[in-house]
Amino acid sequence: MHEGAPAGTGWWEARRRAHRVAAPLGVTRVPLAAAAGLVLAEGVTARAPMPAFDTAAMDGYAVAGPGPWRLCGRVRAGEEPRTRLRAGEAVEISTGAQVPPGADAVLRVESARRDGGLVRGPVPDPGTHIRPTGEDAAAGALLAPAGVRVGPAMLGLAASCGHDTLAVRPRPCVTVLVTGDELVRFGPGGAGRVRDALGPMLPSLVEQLGGSPAAPRYVDDTPGSLTAAVSAAGAESEVVVVTGSTSVGTTDQLRRLLADRGARPVVDTVACRPGHPQLLAPLGDQRWIVGLPGNPFAALVAVHTLLGPLLDGLTGRRLPTLGTAVVTGEVRSAHGVTRLVPVAWDDDGASVVAGHRSAFLRGVALADALAVLDPGWTSGSTARVLPL
Repeated sequence: MHEGAPAGTGWWEARRRAHRVAAPLGVTRVPLAAAAGLVLAEGVTARAPMPAFDTAAMDGYAVAGPGPWRLCGRVRAGEEPRTRLRAGEAVEISTGAQVPPGADAVLRVESARRDGGLVRGPVPDPGTHIRPTGEDAAAGALLAPAGVRVGPAMLGLAASCGHDTLAVRPRPCVTVLVTGDELVRFGPGGAGRVRDALGPMLPSLVEQLGGSPAAPRYVDDTPGSLTAAVSAAGAESEVVVVTGSTSVGTTDQLRRLLADRGARPVVDTVACRPGHPQLLAPLGDQRWIVGLPGNPFAALVAVHTLLGPLLDGLTGRRLPTLGTAVVTGEVRSAHGVTRLVPVAWDDDGASVVAGHRSAFLRGVALADALAVLDPGWTSGSTARVLPL
């Protein structure tokens, strides 16, 4: 089935613009324990060769020359070899230990036989079971470039090559302003009243996308209330997110606020469903305002369209490339419009999850990803997918 196409910036272009306009924030240096989830502002380099010494890759015997070999000691991990091996000599060695000078190879323990003070076994080829100095990386080698988000493996890598701190971009502070006199914050909605879903949802989403969320603030629909709230939030945060005030109704104040400030939007509506009435505009030096629709699923789509790429740009992270999957399911289409729908992984790719109307979060709450269905998509064809 087809619907009429809304005007606005194309979804892919809106995403690119939001990333492109954001200049990375300044650089700070933090201990490894505080770096998880942040983005590298400088590359991570090897402070010494990795490994830093010739290392035994197996438990066994470091041997020199042809056998049998006279056993003349042992080396455990963490110890420094005391002697240089000569032809016909061996030392017992453990995995991870430093191979003594003069050793040609390591004869693994399963292939060796102890005979009094002698070790017998097949003569290994030179270099067997030895990890040579610098095999993984030479001193000074770039191991990870700037712009990479720090995860557990990155922390381990940085520690293994001698770093105690990392240069990172700080998380941008994000304040969410929730508008709408019809909203209630506790219990179920009622006659004319709707339970707020965005206040509980958006802070964790902001944190997941690399921002530092402030506590949501609730703004009534009286004239001037949004202007005061935006001014206060903009003095404290790099990004102000406004929900439910992006349309052109009598209570929708955001566009009037931007016009009064002379702020020209970078993106003003997006040709996608849901989430068409979303916008991005400058709020001042290194300050941005993102307008989200009031409907919860539409707001989530807008977050991934504009706010996520904006936060990537502010933290110096590249715009992520979306993977592809075969997507199956029944989706209402519209000419010239990108549809974003929740999908769950299955054996053949991904299938559309039911319950994804603009105001309903059931489908996306159960989904693994959002499928980005460009115009012309048909069930069973390939689409880009944005992990949730």
